[in-house]
Amino acid sequence: MGVIFHKMHGAGNDFVLLDLRGQDYPLDAKRASLISDRHRGIGCDQILVLRNPARSENIANYEIWNSDGSQALQCGNGARCVGLYLELNGDIDSKPFTLESPSGKIVMKKGSDGQFEVNLGTPDFEPSRIPLSLVPNDSRYHLESPWGQLEFGAVSMGNPHALLLIDDIADVRIPDIGTFISKHDLFPQGCNVGFAQVESRTRIRLRVYERGAGETLACGSGACAAVAVLGQWGRVDDLVDVLLPGGHLVIKWPGENRPVTMKGPAKHVFRGTLNG
Repeated sequence: MGVIFHKMHGAGNDFVLLDLRGQDYPLDAKRASLISDRHRGIGCDQILVLRNPARSENIANYEIWNSDGSQALQCGNGARCVGLYLELNGDIDSKPFTLESPSGKIVMKKGSDGQFEVNLGTPDFEPSRIPLSLVPNDSRYHLESPWGQLEFGAVSMGNPHALLLIDDIADVRIPDIGTFISKHDLFPQGCNVGFAQVESRTRIRLRVYERGAGETLACGSGACAAVAVLGQWGRVDDLVDVLLPGGHLVIKWPGENRPVTMKGPAKHVFRGTLNG
């Protein structure tokens, strides 16, 4: 017998979801990489694995596997897809609910517009907790690179993020700079790298190079990180439309020591059976 899977996406950030609360499937790095392969497998940016929660007040526990077989600590778009799957499966109603993620408990609810809103917790700017082995200068970091000195902000959203301001979201250097920073030794766990073009105090354009997956059409935690860094710099208000290549997210951050919330779409594309 095969294992049932669900193909889903949040603003183009696509996932294979495996509900292993009632199925037995020994997932490991090699299998995760094969499933994610767009030519030899199903194809996705990440795999979401549902398991039974450790605490009964939570609906489920979920894991996140990157397309290279490594495991991730947070994924905002994936969290919304988990929420949609649980709704379709009859596990939740209209009330807010909690999930156990690799970076801790998250709270989610479905809005009146049909989109899921996720509380991703409070941004942590402390370098040692990002982690990042650099000292900031007025909340900015500087790094020498083949493109000259790069200035960026950094924050943990349960996973590490760097953010650069750019003038043109179509800058052809973005993939190379993203790779350079994401794998730099200054980030001992690697990092996701965002590139933001600020159009107004309430609207930005964003591209994100994700560790373990490369550039994706959308990154929920990356959108939250971008608004947190830009808010810290005084460049945006507390409610921001984030336009990504795959779609539109709405991020709210009231300010320091307050949690970030993210609202956006989630779609179920198809279900199938995974053999082997």
